[in-house]
Amino acid sequence: MTDSSSKDRDLQTRIVQPEDRITPGFESFSVPVARASTVVFPDLASMRSLVWSDDSKWRYGLHGTPTTIALAQRLAAIEGGEFALLQPSGLAAISNIYFGLVKAGDHVLVPDNAYGPNRDHADWLAADFGLQVTYYDPMTGAGIADSIRPNTKLIWLEAPGSVTMEVQDVPAIVAVARAKGIVTAIDNTFSAGLAFKPFEHGVDISVQALTKYQSGGSDILMGATITRDEELHKKLKRARMRMGIGVSADDASLVLRSLPSMKVRYEAHDRTAYALAQWLKTRPEVKAVLHPALEDCPGHAFFARDFKGGAGGLFSIVFDGRYTSAQVDAFVEALELFSIGWSWGGAHSLAMPYNIRSMRTASQWPHGGVLVRFYVGLEAEADLRADLEAALAKAFA
Repeated sequence: MTDSSSKDRDLQTRIVQPEDRITPGFESFSVPVARASTVVFPDLASMRSLVWSDDSKWRYGLHGTPTTIALAQRLAAIEGGEFALLQPSGLAAISNIYFGLVKAGDHVLVPDNAYGPNRDHADWLAADFGLQVTYYDPMTGAGIADSIRPNTKLIWLEAPGSVTMEVQDVPAIVAVARAKGIVTAIDNTFSAGLAFKPFEHGVDISVQALTKYQSGGSDILMGATITRDEELHKKLKRARMRMGIGVSADDASLVLRSLPSMKVRYEAHDRTAYALAQWLKTRPEVKAVLHPALEDCPGHAFFARDFKGGAGGLFSIVFDGRYTSAQVDAFVEALELFSIGWSWGGAHSLAMPYNIRSMRTASQWPHGGVLVRFYVGLEAEADLRADLEAALAKAFA
C-alpha cells in the first residue's frame, strides 16, 4: 500500500520511481528480458564486497544480466562445457581468446583452412602487436608437433574448414598440444555444438558464432567462448571485462527463443544439403563436391569417427577447370532461391564463390576450378534442385 509520503511526491518523481503492483506467480516458457547498465546494490557493504570473478553476485549490466546468463548457461550445457561467455559476434569471441591468452612474442598456430576473419585477426596481431603466427596444413594431424616452438601458447583448430570442408584429426592434434601444455581452441560453429563435442576430445575452448544456427534468423550477431576449465574461463572473462565487451539482453532473448528448435532445424538442413551434394556429384560441370559426409571429402574418416549428428547445411563444390570465373559468377547470379550473402545458419539458402588459392599460404589447394560454397536453408529440396539445375543450364550452356 502506498504511504502518504510517496503520494505527496511530485508527479515527475513518481513517474521515475513508481511503486508497481505486479501480481506474483507469473510463469511462461520465455526468459524475461532483463536490460541493465546500472545494477542497484542493497547497501554499500554489498557493493564493496564484490569480486570481478564472482558470478554469484550481480555487478554491472556489461558483465551480465539474468537474460544473458541464462543464455550462457544453456550454451555451455549444449556444448558439454561448464562455463560460457557471450560476445557481440563470432569474431569478437575469437578476439577474446587472442587477447585473453597470448601476448607479444608468443607463438600461435592457425590452420590454413581457418575462417577468413580469424586469419585477418592473426595477421593484424602479428603486424601490429608482435604476435608470432604460423599457418599449418589442416590435415597434418600429429605432424603438428613439427610446427610447435618453445613459445607456442595457442593452437587453433577448425573442423570442418568453413569453406573447404577439410575435417581435421582433432584428437591427434590435441594429444600433441596437451603433452606440451599448449591451449587448444576450436571454431565449432559448423556443428553448433550438436554434431561434434570438442570437450570429449580434449579441446580446451570452443568458439561458437551464435549468429548462425543458434540465432536461426539471419538477424542477430553474437558469439560465445565455452570451456570446462575455470582458470581459462577467468582469463577470458578478465580480457572481456577489460575490453568492455558485452551483449544486448534483447539479442540474447532472441537467441534463447531459437534454441529449442535448433536441433530440429540442423537436422532438416543436413538432410537437404546431403541430398543436393549427392546429386551435384552426378553433374558433369562439377569436378568435386566437398561435403564431410561424402567419402572423398578430405578428412571424411575423422568426420565419420568424431561427428555424431550430421553436417548441417554447409558444403562446397568445385567446378571443372574448363569453366571461367565469369561463368561461375553467372551461375551464382542465375540462382533464384540461393541468395548472395555472407554468413549462414538461417532459413534462406545462400551461395558464394571463392578464390581459394588466394586464401592459402601453408597447404596446396589441389583443385584448379572455382569453388562455390552453398548454405542450404529450409526451402524444399525439389525446389532448390530445380533452381540449381536451371542455373547450371543457363550459365554453362
